[in-house]
Amino acid sequence: MPGPYVVPVHGDADLPKEVDVVVIGGGIIGTSTALELSERGLRVALCEKGGIAQEQSSRNWGWVRIACRDPREVALMAESLRIWDTLNERTGRDTGFKRAGIIFTSSNEKEFDDHSRWIRNLDGYDIEARMLSGGEFREMYPGTTMNLKGALYTPTDARAEPQKAAPAIAEAARANGAAILTECAVRGIETAAGAVSGVVTERGTIACKAVVLAGGAWSSLFAGTLGIHLPQLKVLNSVLRTTPLDGAPEQTMWASGFAFRKRQDGGYTVASGHENIVDIVPKSFRFAFDFLPALKMQWRSLKFRAGWRFLDEARIANRWALDEPSPFEYCRVLDPVPSRRMADNALASLRRAFPVFERAQVAQRWGGLMDVTPDAVPVISAVDRIPGFHIATGFSGHGFGIGPGAGRLMADIVTGATPVVDPRDFRLSRFTDGSKIELISGF
Repeated sequence: MPGPYVVPVHGDADLPKEVDVVVIGGGIIGTSTALELSERGLRVALCEKGGIAQEQSSRNWGWVRIACRDPREVALMAESLRIWDTLNERTGRDTGFKRAGIIFTSSNEKEFDDHSRWIRNLDGYDIEARMLSGGEFREMYPGTTMNLKGALYTPTDARAEPQKAAPAIAEAARANGAAILTECAVRGIETAAGAVSGVVTERGTIACKAVVLAGGAWSSLFAGTLGIHLPQLKVLNSVLRTTPLDGAPEQTMWASGFAFRKRQDGGYTVASGHENIVDIVPKSFRFAFDFLPALKMQWRSLKFRAGWRFLDEARIANRWALDEPSPFEYCRVLDPVPSRRMADNALASLRRAFPVFERAQVAQRWGGLMDVTPDAVPVISAVDRIPGFHIATGFSGHGFGIGPGAGRLMADIVTGATPVVDPRDFRLSRFTDGSKIELISGF
């Protein structure tokens, strides 16, 4: 099933000979980084092997939330929310951003207590969050059949349109002088005296002093060619969207059986709030030790699957000459087949909880591959052993909302500016320096 329609961004025809920074990847992270750098007066080229936001950046749920974030991400997400408030004006385009609130339901005492404790992570931030009792929830949604202990409610959390946001940001970066190069895969980097000196693309070489790898699910493959240990696996989430529906909740909501978000077109994006598919592939064994703590915590929500995906990934080359086509040119867009069962089960659960959704018709289904790390926290980091090389990836299904903030932090790191937040928790070296790798929030 093809992915959702994305606002098209037509790539530039001419390849620049030299820039200050090359950004690899045209998703929400790469485009946000390119915009931040270009606004600071740097010459930027963004290289995308396919089209802007054609993979997970257009296939996610469209949540812009601080609620239930990993505590290590809260400061960056608070900054990201401030940026989202300005993006429509800043880009001159509609991103679909709206502060409509997000609710995480608590079906029992333990979930209620967990959500209550999480609110403490917002101490010191001017962000509203409160617990609703079961009675308050039913008053808020008189048509629901749900009998809950309560819910966590963040009224100023938001939503946006994944099919619009990254294209809007990319066009704004281009208006600031960035080159936006689609269908232009980067095959590898060149170095001089051990430091970055350029990139080799399928269309030629671009000289530069800095590179940002924001390749999403492809980042580990690219990093591996440089001898960089970047533990990252793909997790499949299946989504559907409905036709427009009147009378359904305005707030975005997560529950154990479903998650939904009202769309700008009046329909709803619906997915499982608890289930994802993990295909067993060669890297499952390569990174098994890295991911063992996460698997122990998340095994109930991860559905492991053995199939053709193992052979497909086993055939992908791990090394290639820079004058030959790379794997990125043979697969322009990851467009996985969704699990119809998971998406339809989520809709069925939603209909039981909110009978108004009985009138909703399925308009489309799609799958998206999330790039997950062992601790579900992204890498936003310089790579010490290759001066000038940087990585921004591994957002573990949480990248859309935090993307603009991540782009600002990455630009700070590249330019040597004072970081907008402390980047220590996002350093690449945490996977190799003996740090305890701890999964807190989950995938």
